Amino acid sequence: MSLASAVQDKSLTTTLHYLKRGAEKPVRYVAEPPPGVPAWNGIDDPREIKIEDARGREGEFSLDRNGFQLVKSASRVADFYSPEEVERVYYPEVERLVRETLGASRVAIFDHTVRNIARSGAREPSRRVHNDHTLTSAPRRVRDHLGADAPELLNQRFGIVNVWRPIRGPVQDSPLALCDARTFSNDDLIASDLVYPHLRGETSSVEFKPGHRWYYFSDQQPDEALLIRVHDSADDGRARLSFHTSFENPLALNAPPRESIEVRCLVFFPEA
Repeated sequence: MSLASAVQDKSLTTTLHYLKRGAEKPVRYVAEPPPGVPAWNGIDDPREIKIEDARGREGEFSLDRNGFQLVKSASRVADFYSPEEVERVYYPEVERLVRETLGASRVAIFDHTVRNIARSGAREPSRRVHNDHTLTSAPRRVRDHLGADAPELLNQRFGIVNVWRPIRGPVQDSPLALCDARTFSNDDLIASDLVYPHLRGETSSVEFKPGHRWYYFSDQQPDEALLIRVHDSADDGRARLSFHTSFENPLALNAPPRESIEVRCLVFFPEA
């Protein structure tokens, strides 16, 4: 019996929150907005979407083909809620994983986020279909974090990869859905500003198109890491990104809150 046939298919239909394209550029304020300015001016566009379960089909998906990839990768971290331990133990683990999986020549981690709606100090899962960067903001990350090295590094192929992992498993509440890069184009993206107290960034919201094909890996465990391509400078036919979102799982009523960590990496590749 094949692995695919032995695994229970947990494909489902649920609501994903796209964005309607409007006359104004969408802007979200992370902190208090200026007087009279809304915290978010985007127009929500909820859609009922089928999300296919990719469990048992892990080998079919790769960063270059689909924009995401699931890999086995255990961690030695005892407490993911400790920023010190995450930076000391987990960052080197992630750097090694990305180097070995992608053949990168250099990996630079610039931040991480822990999510758990039930824990103070952790963020809740995002319910908006999005990609973390745009063609404009991705190179800016290199300049912001790598300073004098940036001009030379930006002359070679580079990218941004998120490494997403459950802290506790299996993940049933608010799993992560990913859109197959073969089923969308750049025309579906909507550049959106994300405003922090001392920084204005740019992310991509997404306009609904009926051809989008969505997947998730049911019951993801802490020894499984999901690599998500946020940006790739190579415009050579490979997937350059995959937008994503968490979603309400109708198959997991009363499941404990999802606990996860995502680490964001600048990735550089050797000269061809």
